[in-house]
Amino acid sequence: MFRRTFWFTAGAAAGVWATTKVNRKLRQLTPESLAAQAANKAIDAGHKLKDFALDVRTGMVRREAELGEALGLEAPADPALPAPRRLAAIEYTERPRTGTTPNPHNRNEDH
Repeated sequence: MFRRTFWFTAGAAAGVWATTKVNRKLRQLTPESLAAQAANKAIDAGHKLKDFALDVRTGMVRREAELGEALGLEAPADPALPAPRRLAAIEYTERPRTGTTPNPHNRNEDH
């Protein structure tokens, strides 16, 4: 009698365990769950990509400083020399834009 009770209990426990395992897997495979998993993986990939870009940028700045130092480009600027092109381009893009520029090809201004 004890033997039958043991095996009945073991079978019931195995059945409950298998049922919960299957139900858990089915919940993971619902469209909402799959969408949430995909979104989480996309967010993680975005964070990793951002970290990689920041590491690359840091390394690039460090290497540019090393090269500038090795080539002597970090010397004080001579006032007789024109400003470097890169700085001039940055200054140009940072200027505030005022209104629109007149179109010389617009012939309807006079009418």
